[in-house]
Amino acid sequence: MLLKLLQTFFVLIGLLFFTGIVGLYVLLMGGIHFRGLLVVVPLCLFVLFICIIFNWLSTKKRKIWLAGILGISLCLALIEPLQHYYKISIPTVDAEIDVSAYQPFIESNQVMKLDTKASLQLVEPLPRLDGATAMYPLYAAFVEATYPKGDYPYYDSRVMVSRTPEAYQNLISGDVDLIFVSAPSESQKRQAEMQGLTFHMIPIGREAFVFFVNHKNIVENLTLGQVQQIYAGQITNWQEVGGKNDVIRAFQRPADSGSQTALEKIMGDTPIMEAPAENVATGMGGIIHEVSQYRNYKNAIGYTFRFYSTEMVNNKDIKLLSIDGIEPTRENIRNGTYPLVSEFYAVTAGTDNSNVKKFIDWIVSEEGQALVEKVGYVSVEIN
Repeated sequence: MLLKLLQTFFVLIGLLFFTGIVGLYVLLMGGIHFRGLLVVVPLCLFVLFICIIFNWLSTKKRKIWLAGILGISLCLALIEPLQHYYKISIPTVDAEIDVSAYQPFIESNQVMKLDTKASLQLVEPLPRLDGATAMYPLYAAFVEATYPKGDYPYYDSRVMVSRTPEAYQNLISGDVDLIFVSAPSESQKRQAEMQGLTFHMIPIGREAFVFFVNHKNIVENLTLGQVQQIYAGQITNWQEVGGKNDVIRAFQRPADSGSQTALEKIMGDTPIMEAPAENVATGMGGIIHEVSQYRNYKNAIGYTFRFYSTEMVNNKDIKLLSIDGIEPTRENIRNGTYPLVSEFYAVTAGTDNSNVKKFIDWIVSEEGQALVEKVGYVSVEIN
C-alpha cells in the first residue's frame, strides 16, 4: 500500500510539472481557450492511473462508468476551443486587405495611374504621409504621380499607412506632415488642442458611409431611423425590420476610428449601445478586452465606407444595404440622394514642409481630382 501511495505521489508531481510547463507555453502563445483542457486532461490521466493502480477497474460496469465520466469531462473541456475555432472560421472584413498591393512604384501593384505625366513633380523635402487604410490606394496614386520614383514601404517610410487613430496620433506628435482620413473625433480634436495644434482640413473627395449584412440576409433596406434604433439597442430582432426571426448582432468599430466617428455623428444625441466585445489573448499570454471584429454571421450588421467594402475588400459574402430606399452608388453619392455622404480630407497640423501646400493644391486641382475619380472615389467640386 505504501508503495502504491508513493507511486501516486510521484505521478501527481510529474503530471503537475508537465502540465505547468505545457500550460505556460500554451498561454504564452495566446492559447487561453485551451485552459479547460489543461486542467481536465491531467486530471483524467491521474484518475485513470489511480483506478488502475488500486485495481478499481476490475469489473466491466466500472470501466464503462469511468469511460463515461472521463468522456463527458473531455467533451465539456473541448467546448471552449471548438467555439473559438468556429468563431475564427467565420470571415472578418478587416483581415482580407493586403495593403502591400498598393505600395507605390513596386512592380505589378494595383495603384491607379494618370494617363499623362502630372504637372507637379515634387523634390525634397518630400511630405511625410500617413492615413486610413481605405485612403491608401488614393494617396499611393498621388505619390506615384508626383513623388520621385523610390522605395516607400507602407510600414516604415515617408508614405506609411495606419488606421485612422494612429494616423491622427502621428500627425499630432509631428511624425508626419499630412494625413488622409475622415473627420476627427472630439477626442482627437482635444488631443490636438492639448498640444497647441489645430487641424487644417482640406476636403479632397466624397464617400458614402455604408451598412452591410450577410448576403443571405433578406433585408435589403433600412431607414435611417431604424439604423439609429438598432445601434441604440431599441431594435434587437431582424423581424422588426422585415427580416427573419433572429437576434441582431450589431458590430461596432474601436473608438476614434473613422467609421466609429461617422456612426457617432449619425446617432447625434442618441446614446450608442455598448459595443460587442471579447477577451483577446495576446502573444504574451495576457488578456485584453476589446471591441469585437466584424464577423460575417448570418445575423450580423456592420458598417464601413463604400470604397473599402466594394473596391478593397470586395467580399461577395456581404451586401450593402440601401438607406431610406437609396443605394450607396457613386452616382447617388454624386447627386446627393444617398443620405450618408461625407467628405474625406487631407489634414495638416502646423507642418513647416514647404511642399505640403503644393501637394494639396495639386490634389484639389482638376488633375488631382481626375485621379480621385479614377481610383474609385467621388471628387469634390472644384471652384
